[in-house]
Amino acid sequence: MFKAMGRGAAAVFGLALAGLVGGAQAEELPVLKVAALEGGTVNWELDTISHYGLDTAAGFRLEVMPVAGNPAAQVALQGGAVDAIVSDWFWVARLAAEGQDYRFLPYSKAVGGLMVGAESPVAALADLKGRKIGIAGGPLDKSWLILRAYAQKEAGIDLAAETEQVFGAPPLIMEAGLSGEVDAAINFWHFNAKMQAAGMHQLIGVSEAALALGLDPETPLLGYVLPGKLVDERPELAAALGQASRAAKEKLGQDDTAFERLRPQMKAKSEAQYAALVAGYRAGIPAAGPVDEAAAARMLALMADLGGPELVGAAKDLPPGIFLTN
Repeated sequence: MFKAMGRGAAAVFGLALAGLVGGAQAEELPVLKVAALEGGTVNWELDTISHYGLDTAAGFRLEVMPVAGNPAAQVALQGGAVDAIVSDWFWVARLAAEGQDYRFLPYSKAVGGLMVGAESPVAALADLKGRKIGIAGGPLDKSWLILRAYAQKEAGIDLAAETEQVFGAPPLIMEAGLSGEVDAAINFWHFNAKMQAAGMHQLIGVSEAALALGLDPETPLLGYVLPGKLVDERPELAAALGQASRAAKEKLGQDDTAFERLRPQMKAKSEAQYAALVAGYRAGIPAAGPVDEAAAARMLALMADLGGPELVGAAKDLPPGIFLTN
């Protein structure tokens, strides 16, 4: 016969039993593996999901696989090593045109802009003629293409023909902009935030340029990309990722302490940088709800016109059904 337990011992036993049951339930949850660029900003959201248990609350267990770059992430997804990556939906449209079925769950609408130094003589797009522009992401960078189209429309200047372009990795373009090695810089939003904190300012934003071109700056460019087979066969798992992602965004969008916890991995070198990174992330949170497909179709048409098959492959029209509701 066991002795009757006192209230304290019973409480401890109850907690231990609850922990065992909870642990068993956690083990039974389906795992969703996401490949993420080491040091990339998507890790802020993924870390938040894991830390606050937003994945298990939604009914799955998140597993993150670090990768060295976007090509490695794409290979991992297409090879079945992971269930999702973060990429732009133009890549999804390109794959769809090739007969490959992938879906896009909106993650961010954050975009950068054209940055110039505090003392720069460049006060308008026309002032860029004959000058040097640093561009992160290569000649098919979406921000560069949109700004090119905007400059042609608004100022009658062909930036590709009338400026010298220097393409490089985001950190190198940031340094080139800060040192004055280039007269203007186009970079990813989080590097632009750091450049702005260091004294540079935005001459024209990609969102402003997109609006002038008849595009919708609210159209999210980046998202979680999942195989169509997974979405069709396990729709609850795709929906759970969306639920956890939205919960993380709400947390990071309103709770300053949630961001403070991430500060070490954000690697901000000053209070100004940290504040700019937080503000930039929050500005990039897309609205909940379905993507405006008509607006996305207009953007795809412009990208196809400017980037051609190198960017969008055979995609001319927006493939149906690639967008999942955020």
